[in-house]
Amino acid sequence: MIFVFLSVLFSVTVSIVIKVARSKQVDTQQLVLWNYPVAVLMTYFLLKPDLSNSNAQQWPFMIYISLAILLPTLFIFIALAIRTSGIVKTDIAQRLSLFIPLIASFVVFGEEVLWAKMIGIGVGIVAIICSISWNKQAKESRRDVWIYPLVVFIGMGIIDVLFKQIAQYAEVPYLTSMFIVFVLSMLVAFAILGYQIAILKRNLDKNAISWGLLLGVFNFGNIYLYMKAHRALPDNPSIVFTAMNIGVIVLGGIVGIVIFKEKLSKINQIGLFLAIISVLLIAYL
Repeated sequence: MIFVFLSVLFSVTVSIVIKVARSKQVDTQQLVLWNYPVAVLMTYFLLKPDLSNSNAQQWPFMIYISLAILLPTLFIFIALAIRTSGIVKTDIAQRLSLFIPLIASFVVFGEEVLWAKMIGIGVGIVAIICSISWNKQAKESRRDVWIYPLVVFIGMGIIDVLFKQIAQYAEVPYLTSMFIVFVLSMLVAFAILGYQIAILKRNLDKNAISWGLLLGVFNFGNIYLYMKAHRALPDNPSIVFTAMNIGVIVLGGIVGIVIFKEKLSKINQIGLFLAIISVLLIAYL
């Protein structure tokens, strides 16, 4: 379980890095783009993808390209969600995005509909509704407060579905696909950065580079440790799944409330509780 604990810690630290960097006036949109060079290098040296027998003609290019566009773009929205809604609500949106691949498993992949799982999804939807800030006096407009977490929720769900399709694609090893996706994501990230500097005339934030590289270490560490947890507990995937999702929701809640003084209404607190119940229902019913 040590790998699960460390993965939870690294996942929440990603949000902390973004939050702290913003408080130091670092351009968070540029920051998140700089994490991809780290992802590429660490995937290559630590996961050692097999590139020797890879046939480019067999690659699922449409899935790769879709992920390459979604990953850096969604990371920008995660940074925006943390800015407008805080760590607690953003982490809930990310973790409850598991509903989308779960629904896709019934609709797209033809798995049997399990009504017990659907109950968990229903509870999760209520949790998301409760997590939205309904305070009319909020500093940010209500649209900003809920739209970014909603985009994160939908985007993370779609990414999970696409990665599941890659995992089922037998012609290319999963780690090879993961490396290709990170390389393409890095190219898209640099294209976005180039557009911001050349077209939008935004200055290159040099501090964003160092913060982005730090972010990349924790972001990759989260992925790497999560994979290690599944390998360490191959017969108990539900334990890994449940501990990871509940761990991030709870630790993210503690960090957001205690360290960053994020305020949750009574309804928001109910949403946090229901998010945990939803994960338990999906894992064990």
